[in-house]
Amino acid sequence: MHPLRRTVRISLLSLTPLASLTLATLAAGPAAAHGTMTDPVSRVSACFAEGPESPDSAACKALVEAGGTQPLYDWNEVNIGDAAGRHRQIIPDGKLCSAGRDKYKGLDMARTDWPATRLDSGAHTFRYRATAPHRGTFQLYVTKDGYDPSKPLKWSDLEEKPFAEVTNPTLKDGSYVIDGTVPKRSGRHLIYSIWQRSDSPEAFYTCSDVDLGGQAPATKASAPSERQIAAEAGRSTVDHGGHGGDGPGTGGHGTGGHGTAANGGGTGHGAAEAGGTEAGKTADGGDAHRAHYAVNTANAPATQGGRLAETGGDSGTTVLTAGGAAVLAAGSATLFLTMRRRAARDRA
Repeated sequence: MHPLRRTVRISLLSLTPLASLTLATLAAGPAAAHGTMTDPVSRVSACFAEGPESPDSAACKALVEAGGTQPLYDWNEVNIGDAAGRHRQIIPDGKLCSAGRDKYKGLDMARTDWPATRLDSGAHTFRYRATAPHRGTFQLYVTKDGYDPSKPLKWSDLEEKPFAEVTNPTLKDGSYVIDGTVPKRSGRHLIYSIWQRSDSPEAFYTCSDVDLGGQAPATKASAPSERQIAAEAGRSTVDHGGHGGDGPGTGGHGTGGHGTAANGGGTGHGAAEAGGTEAGKTADGGDAHRAHYAVNTANAPATQGGRLAETGGDSGTTVLTAGGAAVLAAGSATLFLTMRRRAARDRA
């Protein structure tokens, strides 16, 4: 083989893996934010852990009767795509746990028998399972003395200020770690969390039932295991692709937006909800959704090692990655053409 040809081949082969890696990174894109509180366990994750098709507790059975099993398979998506900090303005009283979304209306049922977590007043380390982490601020509220779980939850039932608040907390073992001090309470209460992304108007909400009375609740809440989360991922309609929230009703990750309406509008995840565009429904349905989900497992906390929580990701991430791929591809092409011209001159 001509020495120069060997040089050309070696040069191109040495560039190919790097180019492939860059293009693969571009395909994965920045991660979206999804998750829920697991310590103390949120209502939706407690019922998911019991099993969407045959939950054990009366409260979780009632939730399925009210809205079907899909809300439980989509346990990490109680959100509003265009919240932008307007939580109290756009979520009506009595609908805090569902974030005003009809899909999750079963979470708003006023009951005294929701699976709960035994919790002491004082210092506590809270954990928020992030299936797709992103930068943002967490606020945790607790219900006031005299809270009545047999009545629909209202904003006025919560303390005016959060007892714990943190921006860009540490991500450890797939969960955000949030330190806080639970105010002194007794009996049945509720901890309400708001996760407002800083790189998007999207926000996530959770309701966690707790017993601060010094004794274990009648029905103990358990968080889903990693094995269950992985096993049931194929039943979820939640896409982990990058999105920024296109506003009420526009929906569909297929067009790059979350677009959840504040009062029951759909997000366009597959055909599970009304309100999303047909393009969004098509892009997120069936095999297309599963393929997209598989691609974005590269952005899962286990493989990120916490880096995404520390550095975040924004719209510039894709642009920079695309630019890198383009430059690399152009450089490869230029080198190839240059070496061929030199080889031609040598033969002449």
